[in-house]
Amino acid sequence: MGPRPPASAALARARAYVEGELRAAGWRVREQPFTAQTPSGPIRMVNVIAEWPGRRAEVLAVGGHYDTKVFTAFRFVGANDGGSSTALVLELGRALAPRYRAAPPAYTRWLCFFDGEEAQVSWSSTDSLYGSRAMVAALRASGELGRLRALVLVDMVGDRDLAIRRETRSTPWLTDLIWTTARRLGQGAAFLDGHQSVEDDHAPFLDAGVAATLLIDFDFGGAPGENRYWHTPEDTLDKVSAQSLATVGTVVVESLPAIDAELERRGR
Repeated sequence: MGPRPPASAALARARAYVEGELRAAGWRVREQPFTAQTPSGPIRMVNVIAEWPGRRAEVLAVGGHYDTKVFTAFRFVGANDGGSSTALVLELGRALAPRYRAAPPAYTRWLCFFDGEEAQVSWSSTDSLYGSRAMVAALRASGELGRLRALVLVDMVGDRDLAIRRETRSTPWLTDLIWTTARRLGQGAAFLDGHQSVEDDHAPFLDAGVAATLLIDFDFGGAPGENRYWHTPEDTLDKVSAQSLATVGTVVVESLPAIDAELERRGR
């Protein structure tokens, strides 16, 4: 589909594909359109929420952004930055559906696809995270925000040399549960105990009082911290790994029942 910036025909095709696959798997899919006020002018954007009812109405969500950053100097397809999160959340929908048809989850599940995560010009508090900020505002307006108990956010999880560090602002107990699951599954080498601070689509939810954690490998190519391929024309399919996606996806799937249990223990 190529570059997929907000309001592009390619992003619309990607959205239609995601929605079709999730509906075919049995998810209830809805769009959340909004107009973002950006330095480039107003841009029509669309978030997507897929829902699977649980035994409780309260929601445990997994999400990621599905847009790519707009570049005019080169062709940017965002295989990792935008592609990996979209692929992972979509495949979670396919993988979880048979389980949930057999036995519904304790908490209702949302799969969230955020539009407009990337800055349209230069990252700032107002030029970034358009989709997640709009979703929080819409959920608050509809009264649904109170249902949302926790969010697991994924971004840039396709790197062949997977090394995910604990994000410092993320909710500690939620991060701890995922790291404990990773160690139990023998994936401690990919889920490191180091820390990093990354502003991403979890931030508006944290600001709204929702427990949230970010899974991101921000060392994409080169030495640790070098990030050689990030926001370059080199962010292509040959730089990402199906095994990395499988590692993160398996850890997330296996973490969800533990998160359910902890939410129940906390009375949330």
